Amino acid sequence: MNAFAAPVVHWFEQHGRKDFPWQEDPTPYRVWISEIMLQQTQVATVIPYYQRFMESFPDVEVLATAELDDVLHHWSGLGYYARARNLHKTAIILRDDHNGDFPQAIDDVEALPGIGRSTAGAILALSRGQRHPILDANVKRVLARYFVVEGWPGKTSVARKLWGLAEENTPSDNVAAYTQAMMDLGATVCTRTRPDCGNCPLSSRCTAHAMGRETRYPGKKPKKEKPRRSTHMILVRREESIYLERRPPAGIWGGLYSFPELRCVSDVERWCERVFGSAPNRISECKVMSHSFTHFDLDIYPLEVDVDVSRVSDSDQVLWYAPRSSRQVGLAAPVQVLIDQLVSR
Repeated sequence: MNAFAAPVVHWFEQHGRKDFPWQEDPTPYRVWISEIMLQQTQVATVIPYYQRFMESFPDVEVLATAELDDVLHHWSGLGYYARARNLHKTAIILRDDHNGDFPQAIDDVEALPGIGRSTAGAILALSRGQRHPILDANVKRVLARYFVVEGWPGKTSVARKLWGLAEENTPSDNVAAYTQAMMDLGATVCTRTRPDCGNCPLSSRCTAHAMGRETRYPGKKPKKEKPRRSTHMILVRREESIYLERRPPAGIWGGLYSFPELRCVSDVERWCERVFGSAPNRISECKVMSHSFTHFDLDIYPLEVDVDVSRVSDSDQVLWYAPRSSRQVGLAAPVQVLIDQLVSR
């Protein structure tokens, strides 16, 4: 083990995080679910989601045979819903093409929906002890500081250099411990702001620390002002049920149920006549809600609409959702908030 990996593994033995639920029985399935959930999501947020998910879908077979709506329901509020759709797709592939298990070869794992190079390496390293480098955000930060890698890691040339360093420094022995150690080190010690260099096993050889310029690395993404968008969500009730429509499979909130959206209030009457065959009796504007996505901010203008709804029934794309029923469907966080507000009145 080289001078980089050895102190990292030694530090992990003393200070690493070893009590996460997915570490209790690190099968490829359990590690896969955790790695997908942890993409762009904090550990503290993931743990309760992971525990509920594993209770409902304890293995590939159960996940593959589940309804997508049920899977999305378990993901509601966790965000980045393409992850849940890809989990379901991958489970079906594993069941049908791989006898319910993960392939042994990293290229075959990486070919599965929603699994990139770093995630594939983490799954095989943590569950099977195979030697594969990983390069998540935490690992990028550790490597960029230690070796003083200039530039934003999202740039191809910078990413290539970091991958080379990850490959070069991943040991042949104790790979699972090293892999977890690198993720833990970046998450708890070599943090984005205020790194705890006094407790870092690499500080004596870290070039950025020697220069006193730790927070300069890795380079920041070029700033681009986040656009702001707006939409009107139509809230229609029928006794104890609320009218929802399934969103397209791709894009924001893909495959989830949501309120219909219109560009402006003047479109409501035409929409009601098209969907329900009658004009609205009343339109009430509700409090504006703001929701932030990675690439834009969204202002939601809810409109509660009173209209005769007798002619519209459930279909594959339309759902009269009863919040107090046992029916489980995937709902985006702001949609759930609006439903809760409706129910509480």
